[in-house]
Amino acid sequence: MKNLRVLFLSTFLLLTACIIAQPQNQSKSVRLAVGGLTHTHVHWILGSPKNDKFIIVGIMEPNRDLALRYTQQHGFSMDIVFSTMEEMIAKTKPEAVAAFGTIYEHLKVVETCAPLGIHVMVEKPLAVSIEHAKKMEALAKKYKIHLLTNYETSWYPTTHNAYVWLANDSIGDLSQLIIRDGHRGPKKIGINKEFLDWLTDPVQNGGGAITDFGCYGANISTWLHKGKKPLSVTAVTQQFQRENNPAVDDESTIILAYDSSKATIQASWNWPIGRKDMEVYGTKGVIYADNRNKIRIRMAEGYDGFRETAYSLEERTAPFNDPFMLFAAVIRNEIVLAPYDLSSLENNMIVVEILEAAKLSAKKGKTIQLK
Repeated sequence: MKNLRVLFLSTFLLLTACIIAQPQNQSKSVRLAVGGLTHTHVHWILGSPKNDKFIIVGIMEPNRDLALRYTQQHGFSMDIVFSTMEEMIAKTKPEAVAAFGTIYEHLKVVETCAPLGIHVMVEKPLAVSIEHAKKMEALAKKYKIHLLTNYETSWYPTTHNAYVWLANDSIGDLSQLIIRDGHRGPKKIGINKEFLDWLTDPVQNGGGAITDFGCYGANISTWLHKGKKPLSVTAVTQQFQRENNPAVDDESTIILAYDSSKATIQASWNWPIGRKDMEVYGTKGVIYADNRNKIRIRMAEGYDGFRETAYSLEERTAPFNDPFMLFAAVIRNEIVLAPYDLSSLENNMIVVEILEAAKLSAKKGKTIQLK
């Protein structure tokens, strides 16, 4: 019975996560380029298994030493590495670019690609500021390109099962979220210098832990609230590791107040153990998404009693298990993202607005009301 229920939920999930277009003749692989190598999440795409959905045709990275290290590690030729976006585009003619530079550089990537009709996927968050985000949004709409944002948690089976259970009224109406993301801190986990230099820079990253990990909670909360903005944002930031990141926060708590619910986002570079987990509370029970594959649903019984069922979920099926496969499917019109999908532009515009309000709240020491 339990297996049948999980199967039903997985099937329902595929139908609600996106709109699947009518079958078409199989398209050729999307010509995909990599814009920058200084974000170490780039190993995700460089290490992708060979497939017929996309092919990496070019890499833009001005740091030749970094490019040499990564191309040797992943078996690419330096012949496809270029120092500028313009040269890479001219020589390799990509249909799409996956950006893995600093968050500040996302705007320049879109400014270069959009007028040429080249689709863009950026690593989270979308932009360092609402000013940058609005410029990116305007370019994407003017030139009719797809502009997606990639989060690790977008591919977690537990994230999607929590959405389905909530939508199915399994725990009643949503009352609050608690979302926790982070690790011991960039320097403590040993990231390379090229990443560390900008991740701890308030201009290039837009902040510290509040940006790096606060965006996950803002993204998921916007999705679970079906695109509703919070009424207000309240945030507190702290600095526990001044010696490791003197210019940015490493500890943040963000509270989003909605009309009938709230979300508490704990984004930190001070967790002793890396984590990406959340608790989804309803009027009848709670969902614990403990990690990528482990999830529990706890139903209330009496005052403090409960009945709990735990599940271990299989990975999602392609292309819903991989950002670049999904990106290719969207470009080929095989998939249309549902409104306020985790990767969508409209969701991530709200994420940037939340983050900007959170940084202002922490700076001024007061709650910020959103328009």
